[in-house]
Amino acid sequence: MSEFSHIPVMLEPVMAYLLTGPGLYVDGTLGGGGHSEQILARCGQARLIGIDRDLEAIEAASARLAPYQERFCALHGNFADMTRLIGDQNAGHVRGILLDLGVSSHQFDCARRGFSYHEDAPLDMRMDATQALSAWHVVNTYPQERLAKVIADYGEENWAKRIAQFIVQRRPVDTTEQLVEAIKAAVPKSARRDGPHPARRTFQAVRIEVNGELAILEKALRDAVACLEPGGRLCVITFHSLEDRIVKQTFASLQNPCICPPRCPVCICGRKSAGQVVTRKPILPDAREVEQNARSRSAKLRVFQKTVE
Repeated sequence: MSEFSHIPVMLEPVMAYLLTGPGLYVDGTLGGGGHSEQILARCGQARLIGIDRDLEAIEAASARLAPYQERFCALHGNFADMTRLIGDQNAGHVRGILLDLGVSSHQFDCARRGFSYHEDAPLDMRMDATQALSAWHVVNTYPQERLAKVIADYGEENWAKRIAQFIVQRRPVDTTEQLVEAIKAAVPKSARRDGPHPARRTFQAVRIEVNGELAILEKALRDAVACLEPGGRLCVITFHSLEDRIVKQTFASLQNPCICPPRCPVCICGRKSAGQVVTRKPILPDAREVEQNARSRSAKLRVFQKTVE
């Protein structure tokens, strides 16, 4: 296993919002353990469960957090299954939950994982290497129309239909370099000037499809809030507009779930608020952090607090 480097994004804002006292915390996206380490270090009475789909992350974080082994437990799984995973530990309600969405630096930097369009590698992109669906299957077996829809919906790519057409014409596409070349051939040079790498949106789309990142998100957020004790907080870091939109809308719905007609004088639907959005606007990384860690530039932090009963 290559070295698992991890720079925790927006560390200080996360700690300020998340740590509200002793109790059980859950890092649903454990990664390299950077955020988890600070939770355990800053709150001596905190216990922490770390969840990750990536077995390499579990191994690396467990080594990093070995000094806290009496207060730390690492679980292999998906944060969408948080309710079951926490229940299996008989851990009780949770004081704070962190979800740092997206791909870890290690996954991007480890060429053999196939996440990066800068390095040639077999098409993979699986966060959980034990699952069957990989980027190769998406790129090589999806019908052209379905592939185009994935690229358009999850990559917000204007050239999705053309990119899908070029990919299908070049099948089998076995490596990241071959996928990049198909995308470059499909996107006119005039559309590439002064913009992001032409493969960025398509790689994002395929990765999201492989890992089901958006399909699970709303339910995972609602389940996470249900796991919180009264007054507990859920902190979510997003890295692109699709994720952030789901988090924003779900938090708003949890705060105000009423479906009564606007002119109804009193609520008759019976739906009660689960809590309140703490961050009216998302918290953004400051200029110093962006300078030190370029991957933080698109990060947004939103926080929800469960109703105090």
